[in-house]
Amino acid sequence: MRKEIEQAVALLAERDAKSLEQALELLQGTVFSFTMRVCGQREDAEDTMQEVLVKALPYLPKFANPRALLVWLYRVAKNRCLMSRRRSKFAPKQALSLDELMPGRQELEQIAKEGPLNPESLAIRSQQARQLREAIQKLPPQYRVILVLRDMESLTDEEVAEITGLRPGTVRVRLHRARLFVQKLLANAARNSRPAKRPMVRPAIGNSKPSVKRRASCKALFAQLSDYLDEQLDDSVCEKLEQHFDGCEPCKMFLASLESTIEQLRRAPPESFDKEAASRLRYELLSKIPLSFTS
Repeated sequence: MRKEIEQAVALLAERDAKSLEQALELLQGTVFSFTMRVCGQREDAEDTMQEVLVKALPYLPKFANPRALLVWLYRVAKNRCLMSRRRSKFAPKQALSLDELMPGRQELEQIAKEGPLNPESLAIRSQQARQLREAIQKLPPQYRVILVLRDMESLTDEEVAEITGLRPGTVRVRLHRARLFVQKLLANAARNSRPAKRPMVRPAIGNSKPSVKRRASCKALFAQLSDYLDEQLDDSVCEKLEQHFDGCEPCKMFLASLESTIEQLRRAPPESFDKEAASRLRYELLSKIPLSFTS
C-alpha cells in the first residue's frame, strides 16, 4: 500500500478545502508517477492524470478505504494508458518466452566474469536512468504494467492481481519475465559501455557432458529466481536452489545481477510533473466539488 493513498484518504475524511487540495496533490503525484512509467510520454501521462482525477472527483467522498481507492485509481489509469499506447510501434506485442530470456552458457560465463551491476553507482548516473526507462518501454504492455505496479509502485501481488484482473499466479509469471527482460537489456547496455578488452581465449574442454548436465539444472531453477528473491518459496526448495548456487558460480552471479536490477527498479525516483499546471488543475477540480463535501 502506498503511503500517499493512506494520507489522501485521511485528508479527505477531514472534509475541508485545504485538506481536500492536499489530498488531490497526493493523488496527482501517485497517478502521474504510474502513468509516466507506463505511457513513457509526458503528454500522455499528464492527460491521463487529468482524466483520472476528473473521473474520480464524484466518487472521492465515498472512499473511506485506502485499498479501495488505490485499486480504483490504478485500474482507471491502467486502462487509459493502454488505450493511449495501443498502436505504439515501440513496444513488442508478443508474449515473452522464458527460454528466450534465459541466458546461454557464454552469457552466464560473461556475467560470472564481470560481476553484477552495482545499484549504488547506477543510481547517480543519468545515463543508466535513461537506459532503465528505455528498457521498461520496450516491454510488451501486459508485462510493463505489472512490473511498474509491483516493483516501482510497491504494490503487492494481490493488489496487482485485483487491478489487472489476473490471477496472482499469472502476475508472478509475468513479473518474473519482465524482470528478466529488463535485466538482459541493462546488462547488454552496461557491457557495451565498458571499454573494449582483449578477446578472451577459451580454454579447451575435454568432456562436454558435465556442461550439458549443468545447463539442464540451471534451466530447471531459472523460472524460480523471482520467487526465491521475493521469499515466496518453501524452505526445502530454497535449500536446493542455494546448493545449486554454491556449485554454480555463473548462476550465482546471474542471481545477483537480477537482484541488482530489481533494486534499480525499486529505487527509481518518481518523475516530476509541471507543478504550476497541476496547481491549476486542482483549482479547477476544487471549484467543482459540492459544498456539502467540505462543510
